[in-house]
Amino acid sequence: MLAARVGLQHVELVEDAVQSAWASALATWPTRGVPDHPAAWLFRAANNAVIDRLRAQRRHAAAVASVDADDSAAAPEAWLGGEVRDAQLAMLFACCDDALPHEAGRVLSGKILFGLTVAELAQHLFTTEANVYKRLQRARAKLRSIGLRPGELTEEEQRRRVPVVRSVLHLLFTGGYASVRADTSMRVDLCDEAIRLGTLLAEHAGTSEPQTSALVALMFLHRARMSARDDGVGGLLLLSEQDRSLWDAEAIATGMRWLASAATGDTFSRYHAEAGIAAEHCRAARFEDTRWDRIVACYALLEHVAPSAMQRLGHAVAIAQDTGPEDGLAFLQRVAPPSWLHGSFQWFAVLADLHRRCGHEADAAHHRALALDAAPTRSLRALLERRLGPA
Repeated sequence: MLAARVGLQHVELVEDAVQSAWASALATWPTRGVPDHPAAWLFRAANNAVIDRLRAQRRHAAAVASVDADDSAAAPEAWLGGEVRDAQLAMLFACCDDALPHEAGRVLSGKILFGLTVAELAQHLFTTEANVYKRLQRARAKLRSIGLRPGELTEEEQRRRVPVVRSVLHLLFTGGYASVRADTSMRVDLCDEAIRLGTLLAEHAGTSEPQTSALVALMFLHRARMSARDDGVGGLLLLSEQDRSLWDAEAIATGMRWLASAATGDTFSRYHAEAGIAAEHCRAARFEDTRWDRIVACYALLEHVAPSAMQRLGHAVAIAQDTGPEDGLAFLQRVAPPSWLHGSFQWFAVLADLHRRCGHEADAAHHRALALDAAPTRSLRALLERRLGPA
């Protein structure tokens, strides 16, 4: 909302102001008490910080006059309650400028809108923290140069940015579902925010597309299983270990409805295939009842529309479950992994599991050690130790 007031050319100033407002809240609320309207308090504090900075920078006098002329900052609660969802989505579209490289828009949105750290973004995008910093710098420089305000995009500009927005929402959900933070194995808040924004996107007449409906379906179907993934002490449970009675039946039903609504038009996307995989898991009353042949078929479609080394790992695991670990290992070894994946714990973990199931003890032990060493959190390391067995 602050960026909408002063323009995206001041996005870094806005980021600093928001963080300053939170710091002020942390310093004053414990002693003075939480205000009656915390969101309005935070907004006023951040808005005042922006005005102070712009006044200090004399060259921005026109922007200051524009902000000062708007007295809604004195009592923004009604605006916050009524339009924050659209404001959030508008800012997301603004960050996903189609003139930016795809990954730059993703890291910018993840960082300034959703609070993902540089380390988290690097893990989820399979790159280095230095590369994430470079992408952030380029993206911020681009926003400064265009001076656009969120909400000023034309319908055509919005339409062109929808694919990147979907990609950001997928990244956001992944950041919550498979958290790489040391203090938590899952972040339900991020998953729910991705679902909320994805639903808005899918229900908006100008941005509604079958691919978006498929993405919303995928997120609901994964969200339905999250409560059963937690072992109660901060760890993660394998799919085969989960109590399926804890799965959210309402969320599964909602996901299935969105998946049905995605089955229109001529476009079949990665989100359709991934939602199909998630749906098969949700349909199985027990792990042993999983229709692995259908999951393998979905992975084959996924490899056709959006080939990815990460998806190939899942494909190999599904083949191993369907026709045997030897077939899964052979499938995986047909193509050398890209350099960005070869050092990941996922790659080593799948190889360790398949070699173990094939009886290749030395190879299994080798890849197990590499997987455990590369695991970014204790909870993931503990999960791998159970999955891969003793050394």
